[in-house]
Amino acid sequence: MIKSIMKPFIGLFLFVGALGANAQNGRFQQAVQYTMDVNMDVQSNQFTGKQVLKYTNNSPDTLNRVFYHLYFNAFQPGSMMDVRSRTIADPDRRVASRIAKLKPNEIGYLHAKTLTMNGKALKFKEVETILEVDLEEAILPHSTVTFEMEFEGQVPIQIRRSGRDSEEGVRYSMAQWYPKMANYDEQGWHANPYIGREFYGIWGDFDVKITIDKSYVLGGTGYLQNPNEIGHGYEDEGVKVPTPSGKNLTWHFKAPMVHDFMWGADPKYKHDKVLMENGITVHHFYIPGAKTTENWEKLKEYTPKAIDYLSKNFGQYPYKQFSVVQGGDGGMEYAMSTLITGERPLQSLVGVMVHELAHSWFHGVLATNESLYPWMDEGFTSYATDLTMSNIFQTSSNPNRGSYNGYFRLAKSGLEEPLSTHADHYHTNSAYGAAAYSKGAVFLSQLGYVIGDEVRNRAMLRYFETWKFRHPNVNDLVRIMEKESGLELDWYKEYFVNSTKTIDYGVKEVKGSGGNTEITLERIGLMPMPVDLVVTYKDGTSELIYLPLVIMRGEKGAENGMPVRIRTEAWPWTNLTKTLVLTKDFKTIKSVEIDPSKRMADLQPENNKVEF
Repeated sequence: MIKSIMKPFIGLFLFVGALGANAQNGRFQQAVQYTMDVNMDVQSNQFTGKQVLKYTNNSPDTLNRVFYHLYFNAFQPGSMMDVRSRTIADPDRRVASRIAKLKPNEIGYLHAKTLTMNGKALKFKEVETILEVDLEEAILPHSTVTFEMEFEGQVPIQIRRSGRDSEEGVRYSMAQWYPKMANYDEQGWHANPYIGREFYGIWGDFDVKITIDKSYVLGGTGYLQNPNEIGHGYEDEGVKVPTPSGKNLTWHFKAPMVHDFMWGADPKYKHDKVLMENGITVHHFYIPGAKTTENWEKLKEYTPKAIDYLSKNFGQYPYKQFSVVQGGDGGMEYAMSTLITGERPLQSLVGVMVHELAHSWFHGVLATNESLYPWMDEGFTSYATDLTMSNIFQTSSNPNRGSYNGYFRLAKSGLEEPLSTHADHYHTNSAYGAAAYSKGAVFLSQLGYVIGDEVRNRAMLRYFETWKFRHPNVNDLVRIMEKESGLELDWYKEYFVNSTKTIDYGVKEVKGSGGNTEITLERIGLMPMPVDLVVTYKDGTSELIYLPLVIMRGEKGAENGMPVRIRTEAWPWTNLTKTLVLTKDFKTIKSVEIDPSKRMADLQPENNKVEF
């Protein structure tokens, strides 16, 4: 069964390997292969492990140092995460002051005990959540070396994303739990200390064995290699699982072409499997109870529907399994899996599942550096979530309206920072959240207004196919949109991403003149945009006047659902006003409105429409 699952990935590995080895224009992909053997003591909540890491340097650079992430070290009093959580202007209630109060048996830690490269001992220094390693021999370009490490850790009380003994009673949410090699790309090393924000990893293969008390049920990343020895709902139909001879079981998982590995564990987990028609197996793990059972049973219907919708609209999900695991502190995405809190009303439970699942496309497969471009992950995921939820529940005709409202509040708050701000360095949590989630979603929705929804939708599929497993950045995205639309879009990125300039257009004046009608529009905000101007007549008919920006070097095509376009008239961004003359009597006009579709993020929509 596992062999048949693995076959479709052979071509994928060859594709990505060739991509890393034959990089052009300074772009390359490092590669990793992790083999880990871990022993968890459920009494002390401590674990020991051995890690063999084959690291391939596909860069043109010689590497004299490497860096590992040791995320669990953030959960100690006085850590950078602790200090940041207490001193930021608007603390996250899940974290604020909690780390500072942890006792020695409640803190998290992750320490390297020994480390070698190609059999030779290395010097290393632990600097909180980063392990700095000086190499005895440099890693040459296009070469592969083998690191071997012994490590030990303690699982912290559940605070942020990972930990033990959550408020819902989940024993282990094992995320960011192992020594993880930092990524090195065309911008150099990304050894960012962990303060609770985003992640950036290297794609590779994981082979992980976890030895734990036999009563525990595990779920998360990867394909279980020994299901008929483990049981717990993994076994093949009709197989009688042997009774373990000792007190522990060893779970063996393999995960091809992922950049992280997560697992949850609890002796009370109920494990349900759903096999989709396309061969994908969906796993659900939750603790049965009055607050969970009914809605988690219903969730089994919605997860496959969401996978189908997202695959159709954003690119085919490339793996053969996905695990929805109760745990964590809200919802968080991982390779082939997610941790979500489970005691939720059905709509909330489905919503958080869909959001974390949608991350599989933007965080998991495209894997933009979400520390540098969090909006390209969180924002695009929010956009996709809104569309998926609207499709599943057949609800809103304008599913992204909530994201627009979040962006409007941010833009009017005085706290907004450019989307180009590094995730760790936003001044407030609220500015980060609204920018990454809301404004990032608006970027895509509004792009449909600029180039047309159908063109944007085609471009999103092209973006996925072109850049999957390649860590695209904002320029890569914009170029795909330009190629699909035939328009120049650098201005859109420069205004909406690199600045906090806002959009405000208005209908300044409408008057009759010698049997004609003069319409004067004005640009009040600092960001220029193309304008859809809809004129509605008293007889019920409507017409569209389209005013693209000169710097677009073209115009979008006709759109379904929009009035007939009567003419196109370019509006140079340097001109603050534009006057149009219609050969229609002023008395025949009922209303004049800028962008009735509401896709343009106009901060003051009140001046967009004049009625008579």
